[in-house]
Amino acid sequence: MSYLPQRVTSRIEGKILYNEPLRNHTTWRIGGPADVFIEPASRKDIALLLEFARENNQPVTVIGNGSNLLVSDNGLKGVVIKIGDALGHVRIVEEKLIAEAGAKLGRVTAIAQAAGLGGLEFAVGIPASIGGAVTMNAGANGAAMADVVDTVTVMDYQAREHVLSAADLDFGYRTSRLQRLEAVVVEIELRLAPCDPLEIRRRSEEYLRRRRVTQPLDSPSAGSVFKNPPGEAAGRLIELAGAKGLRVGDAVVSEKHANFIINAGKAKSEDVLLLIGRVREMVRDKFGIELELEVKVIGNSGAGWLDAICHQGSKPLAGSD
Repeated sequence: MSYLPQRVTSRIEGKILYNEPLRNHTTWRIGGPADVFIEPASRKDIALLLEFARENNQPVTVIGNGSNLLVSDNGLKGVVIKIGDALGHVRIVEEKLIAEAGAKLGRVTAIAQAAGLGGLEFAVGIPASIGGAVTMNAGANGAAMADVVDTVTVMDYQAREHVLSAADLDFGYRTSRLQRLEAVVVEIELRLAPCDPLEIRRRSEEYLRRRRVTQPLDSPSAGSVFKNPPGEAAGRLIELAGAKGLRVGDAVVSEKHANFIINAGKAKSEDVLLLIGRVREMVRDKFGIELELEVKVIGNSGAGWLDAICHQGSKPLAGSD
C-alpha cells in the first residue's frame, strides 16, 4: 500500500504522511519508514482509519510518544496511527482527572499538581503519553499507573467504544490486558486524592532530581530495557556481569545506568538487538537468570533470531508508548 484513497483522505482532519521515518517518533531515535503515518485529530479519524484498514486487510500499528519502542529499520507496513497532541485534552472533574490518550504524562502530572490532586507524582519524568503509560503499566518510585487508573475507554478495530474498569485491565508488572487487545486506547480516567500543591511539587521535584542523577537523560534511549527479575534489579545484574559500556555500533549500555541502552549517534535496530542478546547472555552465564524485555520490539528487523531474543512477535500493540 502506497497511498490512502482520496475518499478516505478527504474525510480525515489529522496529519497524513507517507514513508515517514519512525525515528522521528521514538525516544530512541530509531526506526525506518511507515507506509502511511497518521496523527488523528479526533476519534472520528481513528474510526475512519480502522474501517479502511479492516476493509482493505491492512495491518495497523498504534503508537504514542514512542518511549518504550524499538522499531525496525525496515519500517512498518500498512497504517501507523500516532495518538499525539491533537488527542491530548485533559480536564478535572472533582477529584478525577480525565485525559485523552495522547496527553504527555509530564503535562498530566503538572495539571494534577495545579489542581491539588496527588498520587501521580511517581510518574514525573516518564517520557510517555498517558495512553502508552497505562498500556504498559508504567511505574517508578514504588508506584505504577495501576494505582491511579479508574477506567479506560478503548476503541476496538470495529470502531466501537468500550469503557473498561481497572479490574478489567489485568494489570501486572509492566503489563496490562490492553497490550493484548485489538483496540486503541482513547481516554483514561484517574482517581486522585486532594493534596497540598506545594507538597505535590516537593515530592515531584525530589523524584525528578533522583531520576536526573541516576539515569542518562541526556542521550536518546527507551528507558529501562529489561524488566527487573523478582527480588532483583536488572541494572545491578547487568553491571555485575560486566556489560556496562558494552557497545554494538552506536548502541551502548549506559555507564550511568546499566539497564539503559543509549543511542550514541546513529544506532540501528539491529545494533540494539545484538546488544540486547549479548547482555542477556552475559547475565545468564553469570547468574543463571533470563532477563525479560520491557521495551516492545515492532516490525521485521530482518534478523532471523529476533523472536529468540525478544520472546515476542511483531504484532502491533494498541496504545504503545
